[in-house]
Amino acid sequence: KKPVLDNLIFHLGLIELLSYWKATCSPKIEVKKHSLNKEQVKWWKELIIDGMGQFFYENKINWRTSNFLTISSILPEKEPPAAFQKRLDNQVLVPIGGGKDSIVTLEILKKTNFPISCFSLNPTENAKRVMKMAECKDMIIVKRKIDPKLLELNKEGFLNGHTPFSAYLAFLSILLAVIFNQKHIAFSNERSSNEGNLIYLGREINHQYSKSFHFEKKFRKYSERYLAKNAHYFSFLKPLYEIQITKLFSEYPQYFNLFLSCNEAFKTKSGTQKPTGKWCRNCPKCLFIFACLYPFLEKEKIIKIFGENLFEKKELLSPMKELIGIEKFKPFECVGTKRESLIAFYLSWKKANRIGEEPFLLKHFKDKILPLKIRKGFIRNLSRYPKLEKEAQKMMFSWNRKHNLAKDFVKPLKNLLIITKA
Repeated sequence: KKPVLDNLIFHLGLIELLSYWKATCSPKIEVKKHSLNKEQVKWWKELIIDGMGQFFYENKINWRTSNFLTISSILPEKEPPAAFQKRLDNQVLVPIGGGKDSIVTLEILKKTNFPISCFSLNPTENAKRVMKMAECKDMIIVKRKIDPKLLELNKEGFLNGHTPFSAYLAFLSILLAVIFNQKHIAFSNERSSNEGNLIYLGREINHQYSKSFHFEKKFRKYSERYLAKNAHYFSFLKPLYEIQITKLFSEYPQYFNLFLSCNEAFKTKSGTQKPTGKWCRNCPKCLFIFACLYPFLEKEKIIKIFGENLFEKKELLSPMKELIGIEKFKPFECVGTKRESLIAFYLSWKKANRIGEEPFLLKHFKDKILPLKIRKGFIRNLSRYPKLEKEAQKMMFSWNRKHNLAKDFVKPLKNLLIITKA
């Protein structure tokens, strides 16, 4: 019905607004065609503060001032439309971006009895190839365009930066779930996204905020009341760390030459360049994915994926230290936790040692990061991380209970961890 679609499209416009609002950080956002109650205004202000944290940090913006932002509704006396109330079919909608995480979600859910549809927003060639390889019968393709005027403002020097893109996908997915009558929306946001990057003006800044469990809980509550009561938005991989997901992905060799998880590959720099569509092999995310895959794949296979051995690149020494958390802060990328990165490099070092190799980064890891230096004229053969082996084993089979998976979704994922452990 038109009122239902109007409400869902209006909300899609609200989340899209952030991409344009950031150009000037206007102190006033006025909603004219629809109404927002006090609870909604509070919810949106919190999303802007948390979701735009990286943007504020990088542009040195103080969002704490009392007059920083006011959101007002021209129709305050009118209560906002209630959420769509009808039941939705017991089907699953899986967002596909072309990375390894959504591949793992899709392949596991294909083995269940749920009918599955894939959706992709402005799909890259990688995403298209992934959906073809997965034999997605029902594909929903969404096209999104940025107003050229915004790109012009960016070129002129207006403010630019990171926005909570996964929040946009969340609102879009609810709209698609209602249109195509599908109850479950299975995102692939992992446990690692819960960890922030740094503290700015007393608040944690998290590049992956809109992938975090905190956002997921808040969005589910908002959606149930104002969007679609019976739509089940959740992250299928939320109980797992990124390195656990990577191990699961290593069991799907048909995707090795198809997936692409490098953000640099898709950047256009405000329309001034064409995306490369290839691993850049120089960013922290490329290094993190390489380190997570290395323990579980033959060296020849991983080098074929990336085109070279990233552990031999001296220029990646600082990114390695940032990932581990011993230099600067965790990079603004979709990477694992600092402890998780430490374990990924530890497991990689163990494998390299086992096969009799010692690439540059792993040699530095062994010589400079693992040992504990004593200031009495000598170095004792002690480890800075004496329990790292136990930590690695524990992490590889851990299960975070903070998730929103229904019982029918817990079993197929948890069983894989048990089988892998056995």
